[in-house]
Amino acid sequence: LSKEFSSAASTTTVGTVTSRMARNGDAILKKELINHEDVAGDRGMVDDLFDETYKEKEGPKPPLRYVWRNIILMSLLHLGAVLGLVLIPFAKIQTLAWAVLCFLVSALGITAGSHRLWSHRSYKATLPLRIFLTIANSVAFQNDIYEWVRDHRVHHKFSETDADPHNATRGFFFSHIGWLLVRKHPDVIEKGQKLDLSDIKADKVVMFQRRFYKPSVVLLCFVMPTAVPWYFWNESIIISFFIPAILRYAVGLNATWLVNSAAHMFGNRPYDQNINPRENPLVSLGALGEGFHNYHHTFPYDYSTSEFGWRFNLTTAFIDLMCLLGLASERKRVSKEVILARKMRTGDGSHKSG
Repeated sequence: LSKEFSSAASTTTVGTVTSRMARNGDAILKKELINHEDVAGDRGMVDDLFDETYKEKEGPKPPLRYVWRNIILMSLLHLGAVLGLVLIPFAKIQTLAWAVLCFLVSALGITAGSHRLWSHRSYKATLPLRIFLTIANSVAFQNDIYEWVRDHRVHHKFSETDADPHNATRGFFFSHIGWLLVRKHPDVIEKGQKLDLSDIKADKVVMFQRRFYKPSVVLLCFVMPTAVPWYFWNESIIISFFIPAILRYAVGLNATWLVNSAAHMFGNRPYDQNINPRENPLVSLGALGEGFHNYHHTFPYDYSTSEFGWRFNLTTAFIDLMCLLGLASERKRVSKEVILARKMRTGDGSHKSG
C-alpha cells in the first residue's frame, strides 16, 4: 500500500502495479501488487469483500413466504406517488424545489452515509457530518443505518448467491423490490448474523438512530417534508403530502433499487467481466453516482465508487466538499495503475472504445 495526500484533505491511494510491454506495445499485466485483504485491513474490515469459499446449499430452494404488510404498504406508496405525479402541475414552484431538496438530502443519507461511510468505511467523517448524514438517512427511510450496513455488506460478501439479500440472478423484479416483499433466504439471515459489525455498534450516532428510528422516520420522512410548504408558503396540505413526502420518497426508493437491479443487469463490465454488476450512467444520474457498479464491486473500498471523479457523481463532489471544509478526511482511492491493470486482466475490453 502507498499513501498519498492531497493538499486540501487526506486521500489514501491504494495499490501499485508493475507491467511489461508486449510486442504490440500494449501494457500487459505481469504482476498486480494489490491485496484486497491488506486494503481491507487498512480500513479495519474485510466483510465487504467477496467470499470465494461460500457454497450454496444443495437441494430444493426454500419456498417463498410473502410479507403481506410490505406488499400492501408498497402498493399504497406507489399509488400515492402516481397521485403525486398528477398533482405536480398544481404545485407551487417552491414546493417542487423543496421536494427536490428533500430528495437530494435523503439520497446523500444513503450514498454518502450508510453506503460509502458506514458500509465500506471508504472515508472518515467528523461528528457533525455523521449527525447530518444520520438525519438525512432517516429522511430516506430505507431501514436504519445498522440494518442497511448489515444487508449491504452481506450483499458484497456473497454477491449473486442465495446469501445475497437482493440476488440479481433471481430476476429484475426480485432484485429491485421483490426482495422486500418476501422473507429473506435463510442464508441471508445466517450470514448476516456472522458479520463483524463492531464498528457500527461502536458509533453512538448510529445506535442512537437505531433506538429512535421509527419516530425519526415519521418526523423526518413524512411530517417535515409535508409541514414546511404548508406552513411557510401556504401550499395545499394534499399537495404538500403527496409531492415532497410520498412522491419524493417513492422516487428515492426506486433510485436506490435500480442500483440493485438495473446496475446488475444492463451495461458494460470494463473492470471485471466475471461478475454481474455493470457500469450504468443512467442509474448513476438518479442515484447520485452509485451506478458505476462494476467498478464498485471490483474496488468496494474506493470512496468515489468510480474512477471518473465528479462525472455523474454528486456524492463524490459532496464528500470532496466536506473534506475541503474539514468535516471529512482519509478518502480511500485506487491508483490509476491498478485500475488499468485490472481492466486489462479481467475487463471485457469496453474501456478501449471509451
